[in-house]
Amino acid sequence: MNFVRPTSLALLSIVLAAPLAAAPASVDELAAARALFEAHKDAEAQSAYAALTEKDSGNPEPLRCLGYLALRRNDGDAAVRWFEKAVGLAPTHAETHRALGDAFGTKAQQAGVLSKFGLAKKCLASYQRAARLDPADARTHQCLFEYYRQAPAIAGGGTDKAAAEAAILKQLDPARGALAYATLYQAEKKFTEALAEYDAYLKTAPDDFYVNYLVGKLCDTNGVAAERGLAALRHCLELPQLTPPAAPKHQHAHWRIGNLSKRQGNLAAARAAYEASLKIDPGFEPAASALKSLPSVVAQAN
Repeated sequence: MNFVRPTSLALLSIVLAAPLAAAPASVDELAAARALFEAHKDAEAQSAYAALTEKDSGNPEPLRCLGYLALRRNDGDAAVRWFEKAVGLAPTHAETHRALGDAFGTKAQQAGVLSKFGLAKKCLASYQRAARLDPADARTHQCLFEYYRQAPAIAGGGTDKAAAEAAILKQLDPARGALAYATLYQAEKKFTEALAEYDAYLKTAPDDFYVNYLVGKLCDTNGVAAERGLAALRHCLELPQLTPPAAPKHQHAHWRIGNLSKRQGNLAAARAAYEASLKIDPGFEPAASALKSLPSVVAQAN
């Protein structure tokens, strides 16, 4: 007769009562969540990735994507939390460190004065760590360029450091490098050199809406090369506009065409451009103010 001791029965009951270990997330589940993320169905993607973190807690991808979703809604605290967890699971993954830097940067912008410095230093440290892990990643060097260009010296910024990153970008990705140098030249009011860098980039991507807009903006803001600016802005109107809410749109291009036309003394063209801007967006205040202050064409003729 087989005899099972009470202690063995107790252990058996514990084993039977314990939940089975969760199975890793399947390729199909990850692909479905990624499709929601890429389609900007953020609420559905949030739910899908949150479920995957419960099911497969050792996989950094859902954590990383939850961090990106937090960045999309400008939630610096949540982004830092998710990316730090992802870094804990994948400490040598350069992209995750770069994303953590973005999260610290977002949080720094939202923080009080006393907290900004510490968060900025963490942002820089994350970018530097990402660059050490993957020195050939142009996106990380772009982040370092922007940090060094914008941050004060006390937080590790500096024009000389930004210029060094621009040189690295020029080697890794000539297009990004051209834009970086154009930004530096513009800050130094070297507008001819800045336009030359923009033009070098546009030879590789002539239909880049944003860079064409930047050319027009440079010419409008600084009162230089009006015809070059007008050509770039008119080309913007031939291209699909950018979709992010904060990105310049066709109404912005019309408005700047109006500004450049006014500077040339062509008030009729300026008026037409401002009206075209307001036809797209009746609430666009810069165009409304410019149109209101524009002298009449009759007055110009007199």
